[in-house]
Amino acid sequence: MTRTYEVVTYGCQMNVHDSERLSGLLEDAGYCAAPEGDQADVVVFNTCAVRENADNRLYGNLGHLAPVKAKRPGMQIAVGGCLAQKDRDTITKKAPWVDVVFGTHNIGSLPALLERARVQEEAQVEILESLEVFPSTLPTRRESAYAAWVSVSVGCNNTCTFCIVPSLRGKEKDRRPGEILAEVEALVAEGVSEITLLGQNVNAYGVEFGDRQAFSKLLRACGEVDGLERVRFTSPHPAEFTDDVIAAMAETPNVMPQLHMPLQSGSDRILKTMRRSYRQERYLGIIERVRAAIPDAAITTDIIVGFPGETEADFLDTMEVVRRARFSGAFTFIYSKRPGTPAATMEEQVPAEVIKHRYDRLVELVNDVAWDENKRLVGRRVELMVAEGEGRKDAATHRLSGRGPDNRLVHFTPPPAVETPGAVRPGDLVTVEITRAAPHHLIADGPVLDVRRTRSGDAWAARTTAPVTASVGLGMPGLGVPDQLPAAAPACG
Repeated sequence: MTRTYEVVTYGCQMNVHDSERLSGLLEDAGYCAAPEGDQADVVVFNTCAVRENADNRLYGNLGHLAPVKAKRPGMQIAVGGCLAQKDRDTITKKAPWVDVVFGTHNIGSLPALLERARVQEEAQVEILESLEVFPSTLPTRRESAYAAWVSVSVGCNNTCTFCIVPSLRGKEKDRRPGEILAEVEALVAEGVSEITLLGQNVNAYGVEFGDRQAFSKLLRACGEVDGLERVRFTSPHPAEFTDDVIAAMAETPNVMPQLHMPLQSGSDRILKTMRRSYRQERYLGIIERVRAAIPDAAITTDIIVGFPGETEADFLDTMEVVRRARFSGAFTFIYSKRPGTPAATMEEQVPAEVIKHRYDRLVELVNDVAWDENKRLVGRRVELMVAEGEGRKDAATHRLSGRGPDNRLVHFTPPPAVETPGAVRPGDLVTVEITRAAPHHLIADGPVLDVRRTRSGDAWAARTTAPVTASVGLGMPGLGVPDQLPAAAPACG
């Protein structure tokens, strides 16, 4: 009987993309995705090491699985990703029932490690110190028929004092532009309408082969791919954000008017301590130039509260940047001390109660600003790409959900079948008029004004199992990312 698997993902879009590779590898090796609600024969945790709660959740879940595994002979558990790269032998000491531990540089080894652990009846720990095979050469099981990640680089050359990622994923390695475009074209040929270019520091792309304008050129080249409706990218670094990228965004119709650019802090003093090589005015200057070139751009960010040494004055600087930047949303984080980072040993760690008070004030301001920005869209017509599973209450409200060009989430009422033969499908494009606004979403309760069928919708409708495809070329494994990839495939025998 075919063995089943489940991949549980913690962390960023990089990890989600890696999990698609892990799923593809397992299916290529003969495994089948476990039906939703069923216990899988192989459970793979793809981990993050950026925040402490990821550690806690991993070990908590491993603890819950221990008695399950004891009752299921042959069940296997694997742990990979950034936390595995960092903790190595610690995982099998804390959870000796784990069968396989693998790192960020050798995800392609998972099927062989599982088989070796089964045959030898002992845990297999394999952690490579550097990348040997770019993950984009590996098979992929994409969760979406209409949207896909495309990696442009792997690793990071920055040395932010709060971040452990560079030591786990290594120095930046860039793919060649032709390899990236070949993958994009192959995905579009499969029916993908939207791609997101991924990099730990995506706009530094080209540093390895000496072209400082490589990223803007790549954006423009994506604009020439026939059938590609939407192009997004994440995450850029303000220090490398240049005007040629702004021009490429403004002048390439399928590059969406959306920018996610991490701020981390609005205080120049804290930014210096973080080793973030920009300051408040440079950051705000980038936003001003983006909005001058792309007036409808929605800008989101990441902010850390309670970095060591942060004073009330530093925090108020961050609040001021939020007011001036007019973010459409922000991912706000309480500073988490990560062993192995310079910030972990800094003096003046901020008391937890102070951090909590600041965090609550920041979240309130972010929500107020985002709500005000969303209200400006009431009465405006927006073309949405219909999404799958974005709205948690869609079934109860009989609505569907979609993303606008600026990536705002919109819940809308689908047209009756008599008006639009066949259901509106994920990947199709619909035009609606915004009727209401909330801090984190918009609502369009009026009629759908137009429906544009896409090949993505056709691909979704025809799909009975998620495809396993070999990506073209060489590449790498990136806010608001699901913590767990759903088991989308039907039951298998």
